[in-house]
Amino acid sequence: MCGNTMSVPLLTDAATVSGAERETAAVIFLHGLGDTGIVALWLSLPRPRIPVTLNMKMVMPSWFDLMGLSPDAPEDEAGIKKAAENIKALIEHEMKNGIPANRIVLGGFSQGGALSLYTALTCPHPLAGIVALSCWLPLHRAFPQVSVPRDPLSCPLAFLWLRD
Repeated sequence: MCGNTMSVPLLTDAATVSGAERETAAVIFLHGLGDTGIVALWLSLPRPRIPVTLNMKMVMPSWFDLMGLSPDAPEDEAGIKKAAENIKALIEHEMKNGIPANRIVLGGFSQGGALSLYTALTCPHPLAGIVALSCWLPLHRAFPQVSVPRDPLSCPLAFLWLRD
């Protein structure tokens, strides 16, 4: 991340790695639900903490509330949208500091991957790429247009599905 970070709340705690020269690209990677693993010991990653319904209202690092695991479970629409707006603010911050959207990769694991997918689909700027690992699409009913392309080779997105 480059430039003044005080105008974007999540940036005050974000881990940044600057190059020797002016930054020309950025990767924004979001943690999963409850993530406080070993990486947190050496990187000061932003970890919003909220009560999570799925985990008996335990307060833990979470981007938004989770009510259940099934595709039909109720979703925290307001929380998902607010979290996405916070991530879009990070993207806008990078753009204001000279990094074009097509040089910004957004990604995450689990809940962070889910938020990355939702944010990318609602972002007004075409990003360089999305890395979404072990996740789902929040508020999926709002995206009936999202489908696998007829000719996958013509699509700039690569999908990889793995199962045991």
